[in-house]
Amino acid sequence: MPFARLANATTPTCHIGLGLAAVGRPGYINLGRDQDLPAERTVDALRNRTHELLDAAYAQGVRYFDAARSYGRSEEFLADWLNTRPGLDDIVVGSKWGYTYTADWSTDAETHEVKDHTLATYERQRAETDALLGDRLDLYQIHSVTPDSPALTDKELHAKLAEAAARGLTIGFSTSGPAQADAIRAALAVTVDGEPLFRTVQSTYNALETSAAPALAEAHDAGLTVIVKEGMANGRLAGPHAPGVLKEIAEETGLSCDAVALAVILRQPWAGVVLSGAATTTQLASNLHAAVVDLDDEQLTRLATLTEEPQAYWEKRGQLPWH
Repeated sequence: MPFARLANATTPTCHIGLGLAAVGRPGYINLGRDQDLPAERTVDALRNRTHELLDAAYAQGVRYFDAARSYGRSEEFLADWLNTRPGLDDIVVGSKWGYTYTADWSTDAETHEVKDHTLATYERQRAETDALLGDRLDLYQIHSVTPDSPALTDKELHAKLAEAAARGLTIGFSTSGPAQADAIRAALAVTVDGEPLFRTVQSTYNALETSAAPALAEAHDAGLTVIVKEGMANGRLAGPHAPGVLKEIAEETGLSCDAVALAVILRQPWAGVVLSGAATTTQLASNLHAAVVDLDDEQLTRLATLTEEPQAYWEKRGQLPWH
């Protein structure tokens, strides 16, 4: 497991990763992007921003970096950065397949990405990822598995993924939607020649959406590394948009809303890596303070009142505009 490398890291931020969804393409659903990104979101501008974030993250102890085929040019930007650092051997690099980016570097495309979990898409995107990241890739994840995903039942796909695992690639999956727990449990049951196929799971979990927690605990107990995404709820838990309770507790701790929100996740015993989706180095530095936030039981009880029903949470997420 490549995540064993993190066990040797001693910085308090080694279990915070950097996700590149917000900076690999000009359009995304995170709130506040008008302020976060350059007015001219050219390829070079976002490549430079991505490299600034990667430099800052590594310097501050971050050791996991997460991309996807559908995150615009995130794999390309990450590969460019890695190619100038051939000796960097203490990091873990993950990407995902299963969505195709279709926006053609536009913020107002009718369709930004298309989901397809078939074997043909895996083989095409695996070749595309390999051309960019090559042997620097440690983890390849099926992107946004839901209970009805054919990736859970396609034996031919499972065999191909197992072949990649036998050659040293760690195979994982991510989840989304109100039935994340069902998807996780179904994936845990997938085996090839009697052996579990998946070694990692990446799921949405935050102060608003906690429904996957029991299944993530089961995954952890089964030996999978749990990666948490969307800890900031696509900006809904960031300062300007944060609910009152979160703002109050941030003020009590003397730190920011985002640090408190991520600290809640880091406290979970099953959380292996918690992703920052920062789009600026200032946001990243603030996110990394999560490692030193100290929350008491009374504060945690108040934060628990923020939880929404999964269906309501995902309906709100689905209404966030691409901008």
